Amino acid sequence: MTEQKQESRTTSQRKPRWGRIIGITALVGLVVVGGGAAAMTWRAKTVVDQTYAGTHMKKARDVSETVKAGKPISILMLGTDTGELGRNDKGRTDSMMIVTVNPAKSETTIMSIPRDALMAIPGYESTFPQKINAAYELGSAKTAIETVQNWLNVPIDYYALVNMGGLEKVVDEIGGVKVKSPLTFGYNPYTAHDTPGYTFNFTAGTTNYSFSGQDGETVKYHTMDGKTALAFSRMRYDDPQGDYGRQQRQRMVLEAVVQKAKNNPARLLTNGFMNSLSKSVKTDLTFGDMTTIGTHYLSATKTIKSDYIRGTGYNLTSGSTEVVSRAEEQRATNVLRRSLGLQHKETGNLYGGDISDAEIAAIGVPTLATQTQN
Repeated sequence: MTEQKQESRTTSQRKPRWGRIIGITALVGLVVVGGGAAAMTWRAKTVVDQTYAGTHMKKARDVSETVKAGKPISILMLGTDTGELGRNDKGRTDSMMIVTVNPAKSETTIMSIPRDALMAIPGYESTFPQKINAAYELGSAKTAIETVQNWLNVPIDYYALVNMGGLEKVVDEIGGVKVKSPLTFGYNPYTAHDTPGYTFNFTAGTTNYSFSGQDGETVKYHTMDGKTALAFSRMRYDDPQGDYGRQQRQRMVLEAVVQKAKNNPARLLTNGFMNSLSKSVKTDLTFGDMTTIGTHYLSATKTIKSDYIRGTGYNLTSGSTEVVSRAEEQRATNVLRRSLGLQHKETGNLYGGDISDAEIAAIGVPTLATQTQN
């Protein structure tokens, strides 16, 4: 028997991990353009070659021609909850965003996907019900891309997978960022709550931050460093909006990083940063792709729009999940297709993969038939 859920479950204490998303692919493109000197370009190419990991799949459209023609592109941003990308254990994608880049409109759109969205993973429908964050764990980037494409009927041109070290390093290398907090809260990464001993504090409507350590002393400052950005982006359980509030803060950090990094991309061309980047990112963007994007797509950072897909909480026998209505699914499809300059089309499968209404009804969530009738 299912039951709608309105609040999150209590988290267990564990070592803090970073699974949030950062626009590192865009930053690497900026680095390539801003470096100028041949040695810098060579260094960036070496790192990009190390981050490259193909999907071994045929994309929904000819990506190379799309980029060469300067048409809008989409990137599926994935954040893993593992510490090292080189390990065999993949982990689930703790965060997912679709980033569309439209140079003609000088506009970038960031669409957050709820990690707990109910899904029938394409190729793994026998495991239904699943959450969308299991797609990468089950079948790598290829399956994550196919799941999103089947669900929203939007082409995904590239992907970028980022682990916990990526954001902290980038924020520190660009000298920190300033973000006005949408709410007042404290966050201890070791407990995921506002508990003393190692607490970052944020104040609504300001860029005032502070940190209180085990010695009881409090340090105040106005620019986020990497660790502060992580704390700001990770808090979930004490946010009135839950994961949606966290998604908003993730997008705020992403926007702040992109805006600051594009002003001085050459600043990121240090041996330490470049080596860190190669260990923190996996993507199917080639060096040539990034060079082209960095050269011809910079205007798209002029305006950055944020959006998110909202669902309704359910408690299933398999655990808590978010059910996205057909109407909300179609709304997200419309936003993304418009941002890519594509014609209107009906959204994709209700829960991604090929699953029958009978199988859906059996777990007690809305079917396509019931939603169409309403």
